[in-house]
Amino acid sequence: MDGDLETAEHDRNLKHELGFWSLLATGVGSVIGSGWLLAANAGANAAGPAVLVAWVIGGALMLMIALVFAELGMVRPESGGLVRYPLYSNGRLAATIVGWVMWISYIGNPPTEAAAVLQYADSYVDGIFSGDKLTPFGLFLAVCLMALFVVVNYFGVQWFAKTNNVVTAFKIVVPALTVALLLASGFGHHRGAGGTGNFSSQGFAPMGWSAALSAIATAGMIFAYTGFRNIIELSGEAKDPKRDIPRALVGTIGVAFVLYMLLQVAFLMAVPSGMLAKAGWSGVDFDSPFAQLAKLLGFMWLYWLLIADSMVSPSGSGIVYTASNARNAYGLAKSRLLPRMFTDVNERTGVPAKALLFNLAVGVVFIVVLPSWQSLVEVMSVLAVFTFSVGSVSLHVFRNNDIGEESTRLRGMRVIAPAAFVVSTLVILWEPWDILRKTIPVVVATLLYYVFAHLRHRFGRGEVGGGIWLVVYLVLVYAVSYAGSFGGRGWLPGPWDSVVIGVISLAIYLWGVRAGTAYLGEHDEIVEDIERAHDAWQEEPAEV
Repeated sequence: MDGDLETAEHDRNLKHELGFWSLLATGVGSVIGSGWLLAANAGANAAGPAVLVAWVIGGALMLMIALVFAELGMVRPESGGLVRYPLYSNGRLAATIVGWVMWISYIGNPPTEAAAVLQYADSYVDGIFSGDKLTPFGLFLAVCLMALFVVVNYFGVQWFAKTNNVVTAFKIVVPALTVALLLASGFGHHRGAGGTGNFSSQGFAPMGWSAALSAIATAGMIFAYTGFRNIIELSGEAKDPKRDIPRALVGTIGVAFVLYMLLQVAFLMAVPSGMLAKAGWSGVDFDSPFAQLAKLLGFMWLYWLLIADSMVSPSGSGIVYTASNARNAYGLAKSRLLPRMFTDVNERTGVPAKALLFNLAVGVVFIVVLPSWQSLVEVMSVLAVFTFSVGSVSLHVFRNNDIGEESTRLRGMRVIAPAAFVVSTLVILWEPWDILRKTIPVVVATLLYYVFAHLRHRFGRGEVGGGIWLVVYLVLVYAVSYAGSFGGRGWLPGPWDSVVIGVISLAIYLWGVRAGTAYLGEHDEIVEDIERAHDAWQEEPAEV
């Protein structure tokens, strides 16, 4: 285990230059990406007006998870921290599963944002898409965009921060204008806009409540919120993590929730009532939702502004995700879950450049395999929710082992942490089985990699004992989903499938905490490393 803790040499080259506003811009710049441009239409297609419930549940879940990682980020600020916390709390098996699944889910973000840019561009440039798939020409453009994201990040965290601050300011103004004009059109029934009547003309939940719950992941709700995690991934480069990380995380979720709710309401009200009368909400199918609505309602200046923003918003998010992805791979390499060469940090720029380039190469493969925004989002959202849920266990384990001080402990986390774990599991269950099963090969490949590493490095039995609960957890989630009512066999009808998985997840959570507490109690060197790093930040952050 000692080799995993020798991080100071690599971390010393990281630049601690991110203040509160840069961290907030990192989070907000991530959540205002392709999600705001496309998720409102996808959500309305999936659930009608009941999609508003999905946004509320998704926002509440993400706030709970953000609070979990706010505390972890104060106790141990570390670049690539999301893949490091499970290693500290539950050992190598848990860290391998979470780390690899998280890295794979992260790798999909820049390709997803590139696909979103091109989905809007396809309305004006021929040959980018064929149906809902990128053509070879479209794939070439997507790779060029992803390469541009890497270039912006290559020259240092300060250049990244300055670029992102400017882009984020633009990305907030355009959605705000869109909300104002579409709401005004809806209330005034401008050019046939349905207004408040759209909430009842087809029924509030025309596809049923199960569709609304499934939309949390399938329509991009979780994907839209997940940008907050980039704050944690860059926490090792913050000036004052104890003060700024919690504020930036909560601020990001707050901005995201208000903005996305207003955008969804504006979209639902602005859709012409005649369009709904023909095919219902499932028939509202815009390639460029807000831009086409603006054109339909006669706001040509907003239409062209949205076309410009359709390039800027996803590109800005792609830049942020490329930065955090590199730290994610950096954290994996420190944990010996990727080759050690990816721990190299450029002394001049303070950037893990090799990790940047490696992620680009893997991202290219990703967009070739899943060449559309919707297909990318469906799989990414499930993987993201799973990896977030494990943070709750790490927090409880840290507290049980007296890691951190009173000032780094947030109120209510003894309740919020297990609640976040249970609700995360429910969101995974609510994903249709046909989509959830697509994640099985990723999990199986991760387990096979761990078996190989375990045999090669002769890990101790404690590594398995600290993380075997996570394997059981995944097996049970897949089993209940297969037997349940969300696209499964229907052997376990709703809502009993949700009740069963809720009870199972709480029991697994308690098992994970107990296993982690025992594991960490046997590894004093981990506790000492975390406390030493925390004390160093307290004394002089710039020299960590």
